[in-house]
Amino acid sequence: MGIYAIRMPDIGEGIAEAEIAEWLVKPGDVLREDDPMVAVMTDKATVEIPSPVTGTVIWQAGQPGDVIAVGAELVRLEVDGPGNVAEEAETPPTSAGTKSATPEKPAAAPVPEPEPAPRQEAAAEVQKAPTGAAPAPAAPAAPLRPEGEKPIASPAVRARAREAGVDLRLVRGSGPGGRISHDDLDAFIASGGVPAPSGPRPDTSVEEIRVIGLRRKIAERMEAANSIPQITIVEEVDATALEDLRGRMNAQGKGTRLTMLPFIARAMVRALREQPLLNVHYDAGAGVIRRFGGIHIGIAAQTPTGLMVPVLRHAEALDLRSTAAEIARLATAAKEGTARRDELTGSTITITSLGPLGAIASTPILNVPEVAIVGVNRLAVRPFWNGTAFEPRKMMNLSCSFDHRVIDGWDAAVFVARLKELLETPALIFVES
Repeated sequence: MGIYAIRMPDIGEGIAEAEIAEWLVKPGDVLREDDPMVAVMTDKATVEIPSPVTGTVIWQAGQPGDVIAVGAELVRLEVDGPGNVAEEAETPPTSAGTKSATPEKPAAAPVPEPEPAPRQEAAAEVQKAPTGAAPAPAAPAAPLRPEGEKPIASPAVRARAREAGVDLRLVRGSGPGGRISHDDLDAFIASGGVPAPSGPRPDTSVEEIRVIGLRRKIAERMEAANSIPQITIVEEVDATALEDLRGRMNAQGKGTRLTMLPFIARAMVRALREQPLLNVHYDAGAGVIRRFGGIHIGIAAQTPTGLMVPVLRHAEALDLRSTAAEIARLATAAKEGTARRDELTGSTITITSLGPLGAIASTPILNVPEVAIVGVNRLAVRPFWNGTAFEPRKMMNLSCSFDHRVIDGWDAAVFVARLKELLETPALIFVES
């Protein structure tokens, strides 16, 4: 038998390290060649790493949330025949290539279980009753007696209450008919003279949750975006004509059912042809703006594990139906966790929408290094002044944010105004320039 060490592979794109997202095996499990053993997350996507050999797992590096450098030991297997590690090194020390995603705590230290919430009746656990009674047990909740009703208690309990200066009218009794026992009196004294609550008890538990995986990546990207001076423009759009067109096209029953997003994506393609400097990445460190010929629209999608942004690639080459079909496919892949790495990277501008949960307006945060994001707010029927009277119209607001280091307010306003024009007169979306 031998010991075989598997190291973190180089998964490309200049990645120097990856975070353990999920272990798919545990010590003692038998791995066959090409069986997946761990899922790791890079800045781009989550990748499953298979075993290159067959063997039994005897050691793993770190826990979910720990970061492993490329080339550092990841897993050790016991294999038939010779391995690639000396026998005396069977139990490796903590890998130097491993670091915790939360450095203030050791990577392998378990999060302590929260202590159970103390019962209010026994909050002063070490306090004794003046007469030397044992620590009080919990007093069952019971309603206090009506005004004027005398408490029921034995002479001995009444005597103790007088010695302790306790008004028995304030003490809850757990016995038949609300009779007050010595234990009830002890509980009242131990609680500091506060009657036990009869309703829901306060929950004082505290749970520590490590921020790892996709949630940590989202937090890091939001923190980076927060350092960028952003300008947000909110514009009202009369989507009545667009909704009428969408309804008629869906009634034809051809292809993927159309939502609002394909129309907005097509409008963005038209607007970006006129303002290509919004279809860029800004590398502040290098002092470079990278302008793209292809329009790759990120579609922000909420998934069970967090926000993901699958990419509608080369939107300029798709028609409306193809756009709708590809958006639907990408959204499904993201929610089911089957999206490929190349489907989650490379966007040049982003759409974000909360659908019917959306608000009247929002301030979307840039998906850096992009310089523009289009936020779609809730569609609703609102009164609209047509010049002579109010009439009901289907209205929505667009909230568009821009990197103010690169995009001037005038250029941002021109882009938003063009989107408004295209969406309010949807026939313009399909007219070739």
